[in-house]
Amino acid sequence: MTNTTNVTRLAYFKERYGPVAVVTGASSGTGKAFADELAARGLDLVLVARRLDRLEGIARDLSAAHGSQVVNIQADLARVDAAEKIAAETATLDVGLVVSNAGFSMKGDHADNDPHAMTDMLMVNCHAPLQLTRVFIPRLRARGRGGIILTSSVEGLMGCPYSGAYSASKALVRALGEALWAELREDGVDVLTLCPGATESEGLARSGYDPAKMPNVMKAADVVARTLDRIADGPIFVSSDHYRAMFEKLSAMPRGEALMAMAAGIKAAGPR
Repeated sequence: MTNTTNVTRLAYFKERYGPVAVVTGASSGTGKAFADELAARGLDLVLVARRLDRLEGIARDLSAAHGSQVVNIQADLARVDAAEKIAAETATLDVGLVVSNAGFSMKGDHADNDPHAMTDMLMVNCHAPLQLTRVFIPRLRARGRGGIILTSSVEGLMGCPYSGAYSASKALVRALGEALWAELREDGVDVLTLCPGATESEGLARSGYDPAKMPNVMKAADVVARTLDRIADGPIFVSSDHYRAMFEKLSAMPRGEALMAMAAGIKAAGPR
């Protein structure tokens, strides 16, 4: 790609999805990677996470590197009023892109899941994107252009054994994204649901996985760059070639066989 072509591409991206992007879960992992890449593409940012100290450090770095204006919002997306808080604190900003990225997972036997942790997971993974899209859609429609990115997972493509609650929560996000893609298609608002496979992050480590020992783990920056380049190509984007091929193969199998194959594979792998 020539430099002139790249400048033209970035100018179009900023015009369509700028000047301001909101990113939830921005303090680490894929959320931070979204913030980094969007700043590099010339957008100003609203970064949302619980850890304000992390956000402040990221904001300083992005401002120094790209001249981005950054607003930090400390919010716990497990709270029922989190989306309203974000909407209120961005009311004067021309938000053109909403990246609902925050989320976390639970792995293992479903009967062993902590009930309070499951409730928090449903609030962060499901309630937050439902409410964020609800409050921002009228603003995006009024602009006549813009975008929404919802982070689901390949585990949202079918029920994954030993990841039942997380898989179910991400299936909701996938269904929401598909529905909104169709609803907003004629309004000039692009909707893309990202379904990543294993991605380097703090969340992966917290789930008991060592990324260094796992094959086919993508870097968050690579997932994000691929996603932003395909935002207009919804409704669904599976960022990993490996996991796309895996789930296409599983989806072609009789459902019961596919589920039992996944369960057997997870059992055989054991704890990481």
